[in-house]
Amino acid sequence: MKILVPVKRVVDYQLRVRIREDGRGVDADGLKMSMNPFDEIALEEAIRLREAGIARELVAVSCGLGACQETLRTALAMGADRAVLIETDVQLQPLGVAKLLKWLALREAPQLVLMGKQAIDDDACQTAQMLAAMLGWPQATFASKLLMGAETATVTREIDGGLETLELSLPAVISTDLRLNEPRYASLPNVMKARRAVIEVLPAEELGVDLTSRLSILQVAAPAPRAAGQRVSSVEALAQCVRTKLAEAPGGAT
Repeated sequence: MKILVPVKRVVDYQLRVRIREDGRGVDADGLKMSMNPFDEIALEEAIRLREAGIARELVAVSCGLGACQETLRTALAMGADRAVLIETDVQLQPLGVAKLLKWLALREAPQLVLMGKQAIDDDACQTAQMLAAMLGWPQATFASKLLMGAETATVTREIDGGLETLELSLPAVISTDLRLNEPRYASLPNVMKARRAVIEVLPAEELGVDLTSRLSILQVAAPAPRAAGQRVSSVEALAQCVRTKLAEAPGGAT
């Protein structure tokens, strides 16, 4: 079994981002970049499947600027067998990424595309679903447990009402949730080996894929600051405070 794992380069989740002065996006200059955490979980699950003898090859792919090679080298250090960069300076949106991944999936012919459910920079949560639709493959999203068979995958996924279990025929697209596993740290020897690894670079403009943006960002704004908390001396005082706040709210209650 061959597994294709898309990974995205994003601002490290531990850092706070700033809004650009023009209000059209996030200022990432000088900030540490890392692999999208949900993609890291997908990569870890793919590595475990290979270690269990279920998968034979694991291909990591990233779409974007040349700097994405750093993220791919992290994937190689964790355990990916090969890495492919589809290079473009176009500001990619989920539909464009799905188109590029479709092209690569048709070339590589994997039995499974395993990817994070969303990226933490735009939280679009769309690429996996779009890719499955374009390929005409079964899909399961928000996977918290994955069991692979010879020709099927059994996925436990998280839904609003609890858990749902699906059985998919292969090939399929599966997106991962946080509780699927805990990613490993890359060992120093593997990190050094990954630095010397050859990454296949494919110019996106040569693939015949339409990457025209269909969405425009009108404005990006930081969340409103939270109001300061208030300390009360008793439950009765708390209840009175809540009644007062409700009465002061628009359309206040009594």
